[in-house]
Amino acid sequence: MDLRYSPEHEAFRAEVRAFLRGAWPLQGDEARLPEARQHALFRDRALARGYLYRDVPRAYGGSEQPPDAIRDAILLEEFVASGVPGSLPSVGPAMLVPTLLEWGTEDQRQRFVPPTLRHEIAWCQGYSEPNAGSDLASLASRAELDGDDWVIHGHKVWTSLAADADWMFGLFRTEPDAPKHAGISYLLVPMKQPGVRVAPLRQMNGGAEFYEVFFDGARTAKGNLVGRRGEGWKVSRSTLVHERKMIGDPNYIRRLFQGVVELARRTERDGRPALEDPGVRRRLARLEATLLAQEYTNLRQLSASAKGDFGKVMVAMLVTKLHSTNLTQQITRLAVDLIGAEALVMPTAEEAQGYTIPELTPGAFLSQYMFTIATSIAGGASNIQRNIVGERVLGLPRDLRLGGA
Repeated sequence: MDLRYSPEHEAFRAEVRAFLRGAWPLQGDEARLPEARQHALFRDRALARGYLYRDVPRAYGGSEQPPDAIRDAILLEEFVASGVPGSLPSVGPAMLVPTLLEWGTEDQRQRFVPPTLRHEIAWCQGYSEPNAGSDLASLASRAELDGDDWVIHGHKVWTSLAADADWMFGLFRTEPDAPKHAGISYLLVPMKQPGVRVAPLRQMNGGAEFYEVFFDGARTAKGNLVGRRGEGWKVSRSTLVHERKMIGDPNYIRRLFQGVVELARRTERDGRPALEDPGVRRRLARLEATLLAQEYTNLRQLSASAKGDFGKVMVAMLVTKLHSTNLTQQITRLAVDLIGAEALVMPTAEEAQGYTIPELTPGAFLSQYMFTIATSIAGGASNIQRNIVGERVLGLPRDLRLGGA
């Protein structure tokens, strides 16, 4: 297998790097603009070059480029390496937009996709509930049609960044007498309204990226139903595919690993850099071997995508999401071992931000380690992922169900 990119794609990489060197950070008077305005200017220029939102039609604010999975991968690699705005995908553009392009009405696409891409609308995901996590189909939050509005009652939990969200895309039971996986609808719900209460869930690292959301008579327009009534389970599968893709990004894991290697250089053991310790070197070697396997699996996925073999892509996404969850936990566990007693100190508020690559501070690595535990349930719990791979990919028999079901 030749893992090198073609000369054409390497020329594209050089073009992207040249653009990024000149486009970010902004210079002169533009560098003194508010941060949000600077990011908007960069997005406009990247869109004009066809580097952002390539699979979104121009009519909805994208750059509408021909499908090219390898160019997409190169752009992600270079954007992440440069640290420019957009290098880390967010919930709205990465998860909701492709769902609306597949399932939404024309009015929904026109209304929601362009401002979401411009970061004018912030979104949160309303799936999990106190008694419906891994078994999401057991959700009980309900929506009842009252004239031209859905009236919502219920309780969502583990809702990332809900306090700052303008809208939620979520699952609600609209047909209470239907079978468990049926009768669920996918609704878009405004968050800034009476009948919506958001409460933070304080994490053990001191941060609060997750929230509970309580609905008590909240309303959303009848036209904010995505897909058919009672068929929200199908729509949610599309969103979940894009969430797993976002969680399994190998670029993030590579940067995390490099951070731990640098930590080992700066940390001492018996008066010498920890990087020279044979035990530490063995652990780093095992981790890098595992990371390379992840990266090569991602290349196989990329190759299948470039050939249009989306069956293989779906299988690879299931495996890489599960694999990346385990790997990030192992990498950050080594960081905590290197930190030693300093891992007993509570991270600062800045260090407790769970979605950032850690700087070289003990608190940031500790916070990142604790946060990686949460990825075991994000995008589908690990035990559910294993069941799906076993049953649908390997053809193993299903787990026994109570009552013989």
